[in-house]
Amino acid sequence: LYSDPTAKELKKKLADLYAVQPENVFVSNGSDEVLNFAFMAFGGQGVIFPEISYGFYEVYAELYQLDYEKIPLEADFTLDYETYCGKNKMVVLANPNAPTGIELTLEQIEEILRSNPDNVVVIDEAYVDFGGTSCIPLIHKYDNLLVIQTFSKSRSLAGARLGFGVGNKALIQDLNTIKYSTN
Repeated sequence: LYSDPTAKELKKKLADLYAVQPENVFVSNGSDEVLNFAFMAFGGQGVIFPEISYGFYEVYAELYQLDYEKIPLEADFTLDYETYCGKNKMVVLANPNAPTGIELTLEQIEEILRSNPDNVVVIDEAYVDFGGTSCIPLIHKYDNLLVIQTFSKSRSLAGARLGFGVGNKALIQDLNTIKYSTN
């Protein structure tokens, strides 16, 4: 039997866990699929991400022929959050960053969100459970925030190919439109 394509029960459990509504949760075949759909849906004005980070950000940008900019890390491998402010492009950040493990604070992420109000800011939290602070509570404050997590890392379910995104209802609807038009 195929699983429920809407993942209704899982969405409800995730919504309860993160104090959001099921309409704020997008479930997919791994977090890479959420990233893929996010690049398709929100990257049209361009994308910006760190030069040293998850390698698939560049792959997705090139796949969809998006204008993209890779920002070098500082000498100490930190990310200068101010370089992502006011860019008028989709911002994609792993937090904590992979492979450095260094995270931005919620205040720094909020500054990025406030300074890019017309663009989606994607926070990829694949490694958040290993010592980071989740941005999910910020979705109640910022309509342009999409937080992505995976069951592959801390939850040890890589073979399940299960990922999810949490964000504003409209962002989730856009992701669902792509999901159901391509699957």
